[in-house]
Amino acid sequence: MIPMLSRRRTAVALAFLLGAATGCAPSSSGPDGSSPRAADATLTIEEVQVAFIGSGDAGHGTLRFRGSDYPFRVTGLGVGGIGASRLEADGEVYNLNNLQDFAGTYGRARAGYAIGDVSGGGMWMENGAGVVLRLRTRREGLMLSLGGDVMVISFR
Repeated sequence: MIPMLSRRRTAVALAFLLGAATGCAPSSSGPDGSSPRAADATLTIEEVQVAFIGSGDAGHGTLRFRGSDYPFRVTGLGVGGIGASRLEADGEVYNLNNLQDFAGTYGRARAGYAIGDVSGGGMWMENGAGVVLRLRTRREGLMLSLGGDVMVISFR
């Protein structure tokens, strides 16, 4: 018999999966359900992700902050998912007052899929300095991604 808490977790996981499979865009509200204020910066990311229960990813991106572009690297490890994909993402950065606060370790929950060049999904991430990233993702490959991981951003 499955405990009630496990059933709830399974239902939440299936809801995320269903949302990703139907191409639902990430919500415009914050990870806590609140409406975010105006973005402090924008960013783009390109990375490759490989998963078989555990996952790993590596890539690069560009932060546009106060009229200047700043290149950065992305690496990560996590759990959840199966397959391999190339990911492109763009989004907004919130709570960024100083450039130095952007680099660091971000926790992220992810839900998405890729079948060839058809994909869907999105991510919210936050680091220890309180910087929040809202990303819209596009993937190519064969991947089912549902889990969480840690992503490290460092300036090049």
